[in-house]
Amino acid sequence: MPRFSKPLTVAQLEDVTLGAFAYVPTSETINHFIRYVSTWSGNDKLFMIIQYSLKLIVPFLHLRARLQHRSGLRAAPTSGAADRLAKFGSLIGDYRMLSNMWGLLPIIQWLTSLERKPPPTRKLHTIERLQGWSMLLYYPMEHVYWLLVHSIIPSTLSLPSLASKLRPSALKSERKINLDAGVISRVSTRFWAVYVVLQFLHLSEDSRLLRKRERAVNKSKAISASAEKEEIKKRWDALNSEFFVALGYLPLTIHWSLEKGLFQNEVWVGVFGLIAALAGWRSGWKATALPPSPQSTPMTLEADAEERYPASEDSSLDLDIVNPAIGLEAGLDEI
Repeated sequence: MPRFSKPLTVAQLEDVTLGAFAYVPTSETINHFIRYVSTWSGNDKLFMIIQYSLKLIVPFLHLRARLQHRSGLRAAPTSGAADRLAKFGSLIGDYRMLSNMWGLLPIIQWLTSLERKPPPTRKLHTIERLQGWSMLLYYPMEHVYWLLVHSIIPSTLSLPSLASKLRPSALKSERKINLDAGVISRVSTRFWAVYVVLQFLHLSEDSRLLRKRERAVNKSKAISASAEKEEIKKRWDALNSEFFVALGYLPLTIHWSLEKGLFQNEVWVGVFGLIAALAGWRSGWKATALPPSPQSTPMTLEADAEERYPASEDSSLDLDIVNPAIGLEAGLDEI
């Protein structure tokens, strides 16, 4: 007798269609990516990589269009794709600047915690104090510049004189202040440049302390020495990443601090910006990696979320206190 397969039930049909993702394997890399980009710094670094990659892709597309036009392969020496990508990059710059509007608050919190839990040496304490104050001066000016270039605030402010307050007929004596977006952007970037230069001094002192600790651990015969060595190795790796971040930012801050700029070719802005972005992404990616844990019993989705992301933890804030330079370059390429 012929054998007939049992007809699919509604529940089985639902499992095959709506429940198709049951056959998709879980990925710790995707979980890690979501965990990192959910932080302020991770989100900013992702868009920073895209923004500065576009600064390299757009000139390449324009160059290719010109070469193809000379060879008779293109009707016009322009690239429509390059123009559209340039607009997209500009939107990303605006988004990064807008998302950093509240960036002054972590700086204040960082300076507050700095006085309650100072670094291990007086030199580091002084360096971080100066860095914090340079950012306190940088951020407001950066935001004023961005609001000016988007015509959100007027470029001319009227300050009524004392005489106009006493006598209404003296309104002509009002003083006017002209806000020059270019000057404000250059001065603000110079405060950022101060932070970057101080960061090199900070890294130098960090390296000195880490070498001292490394020598002590190498001489130690304690059981915990191997774990200490592994921790020191991770710290050296983090310092190298921070060095390349500062190395990428330094020429950019100099370039944007000068009226005529440092580079004649804006491709260098994309190169150094991408170096800083990739190094910053690498540092943050490793910082948000979960430590290996033994196999545990299955848990519900709610319990797993509570374990991975406890309500009292704010990864974005922690990262930004450690490295308050996160996102400082956003929008400055429009200068």
